[in-house]
Amino acid sequence: MSLDAWIAAATAALVAVLLVAERRGLRPAVWVAKPLASTGFVALALARGATGTPYGRWVLAALLLGWLGDVLLIPKGARRSFAAGLASFLLGHLAFVVAFWVRGASGPWLAGGALAVGALALPVLRWLAPHVPASLRGAVYAYVAVISAMVATAAGAFGAGGGARLLAGAIGFFASDLAVARERFVVKSFANKLWGLPLYYASQLLLAGTV
Repeated sequence: MSLDAWIAAATAALVAVLLVAERRGLRPAVWVAKPLASTGFVALALARGATGTPYGRWVLAALLLGWLGDVLLIPKGARRSFAAGLASFLLGHLAFVVAFWVRGASGPWLAGGALAVGALALPVLRWLAPHVPASLRGAVYAYVAVISAMVATAAGAFGAGGGARLLAGAIGFFASDLAVARERFVVKSFANKLWGLPLYYASQLLLAGTV
């Protein structure tokens, strides 16, 4: 088994442990499993030589910000920690935008991606608006705008030969954030984590694998 496969398998196992810990309310286990699982996508990028190219370095920066965001989102009911985690992920999405732009983007694909993700983002904002506290509304709207820009730029990079997993990773990341938003603002349910966490980690591994 290759090193990439070992890292992916270890990450998947840790995500399974994380889901069990979340289901049973084992918070100490969450504090251990989640950072370790997130270390998996950082390790994959490093194993694939992320530091060797400008694109790789920007992707690595985005993944590290994702790792930090994951840790900041562990505390329950901590608004400041949630806001800091949101900011970390927002910066991470901006780093992905720069990475995809540095890699090269097709104008028509970028425009098409922007139209497609915009058509999805507007209903998402309408869905979230009644549930988001006024103090966080600006941050959430900015977050949706930035992650939408990430998906659009990923579409542009795909159109320029970036590969299917780059676009799939960006779309999966966007979709997984809907689970986070639903959990935080709409309905708290283990179902949000059951599909959201595996999709998030799979998407980050896909993006890490593009360096």
